[in-house]
Amino acid sequence: MRLGVLVAAVGPCGFVPVAPGTVGSFAGLALVWLLRANGWGWLEPALLAVVLSVGVLASRVTETAYQRRDPGVIVIDEVAGMLVTLMAVPVGVGGAVLAFALFRVFDILKPFPARHAERLPGGWGVMADDVIAGIYAQLVLRALLAVGGLW
Repeated sequence: MRLGVLVAAVGPCGFVPVAPGTVGSFAGLALVWLLRANGWGWLEPALLAVVLSVGVLASRVTETAYQRRDPGVIVIDEVAGMLVTLMAVPVGVGGAVLAFALFRVFDILKPFPARHAERLPGGWGVMADDVIAGIYAQLVLRALLAVGGLW
């Protein structure tokens, strides 16, 4: 059970006392940067699949351990959301900062159907709302890219 909680928390990220979701999002951004900086951007879809699969299981374990739905210590969903946000979107530093901000806004606001997706059982709801927030953020990024607004 401890390993599941540690995975859901992305190591120490979920245990920071202030804004663990923001820290988890930053971890996702750092992971994307690490892949791309080493020429491994092509691994992003596979990494997302692994993070989603492991995240659903670890979230279920963590919800059981904490005896409540989506405890704040779970931040692997934010990692998945950032992976979705930046998946195959060519951005520089400014675009990455914008992607981070957009994802955080959509993750907090939870536009339809994200809030409804939270109700899915067994760890799925924990992950699904962040994937949806990531999709919204990516759509905005792609729209800005189409009009030349990313730097």
